[in-house]
Amino acid sequence: MMKQNIYISEELDGKRLDFIVSAQVDSCSRACAVDGILQGQILVNSCQKKPGYKVKHGDHISLDIEVQEGSVSILPEETALDIIYEDPYLIIINKKPGVVVHPAPGNMSNTLVNALLSHAPEIKMAGDDHFRSGIVHRLDKDTSGLMVVAKNQSALTFLQKEFKQRRVEKRYLALVFGQMSESAGVIDLPIGRHPVKRQLMAVNHEDGKSAVTCWEIKQQYKNACLLEVLLKTGRTHQIRVHFYAMDHPLIGDQVYQPRRFRKQKSMAQRQMLHSWKLSFRHPYSGQRVSFAADPPRDFMKIQSLLEND
Repeated sequence: MMKQNIYISEELDGKRLDFIVSAQVDSCSRACAVDGILQGQILVNSCQKKPGYKVKHGDHISLDIEVQEGSVSILPEETALDIIYEDPYLIIINKKPGVVVHPAPGNMSNTLVNALLSHAPEIKMAGDDHFRSGIVHRLDKDTSGLMVVAKNQSALTFLQKEFKQRRVEKRYLALVFGQMSESAGVIDLPIGRHPVKRQLMAVNHEDGKSAVTCWEIKQQYKNACLLEVLLKTGRTHQIRVHFYAMDHPLIGDQVYQPRRFRKQKSMAQRQMLHSWKLSFRHPYSGQRVSFAADPPRDFMKIQSLLEND
């Protein structure tokens, strides 16, 4: 008997329940998934659903079905990691742009979790979801910078609570189009699923969740700004969505980008967003620790182009 938990990430939002189960559990066919769902062996948020139920970001799928042992495995991959700090409880990673944080159906390798399992195999014991072993929080694939990873269950539980209670300070650097009318400000707009394009997020006043982003200009260019951004909440795509809504989209963003900006600064192949500083209480000592990482080369290159405009 296999007991497994699956947590639906934003990439899986809108897919059929039977597809998700069969994709996650190799020895479980689509027919097997359908049978398990109809028999109540596969539940969504502790409730029975139909096989065609479209899963939503944040859904928790619990399985208690008969499958071949060892059918699901996330393989360690020896990949270079930019480790800022490490101790028996946590690892601070400076994530490169273009790296997916954790595996998902259709993308089971070359993720940060695969590399972490090779570097620190003990993280597989941190968390119930082996697809996200040790992962406390996420960065988008094309966002670079600092992440904290837990090496054991107690550290994971502590850090997740710190994030939930908003005791973690996360500061980003962002390059945005246009000139800001003030030197600093606060964006307080709720964020939820886009009403039509369900894979995207949007400012949503009807059923969105509270989202607060503080920003300050670090450098003004002719037609752009370098901003220091402080997150008070941690909604999906929050910085990208908020500045898009303010008509100051991130340079290089391939999704949240008005048509008139798409051809400008085409050298940017990803959103110019970098997780710059991270500060939180250590799960063992309780003392506040702080880390910083400079932006990667592509970010600095775009900055140089802006300075020379």
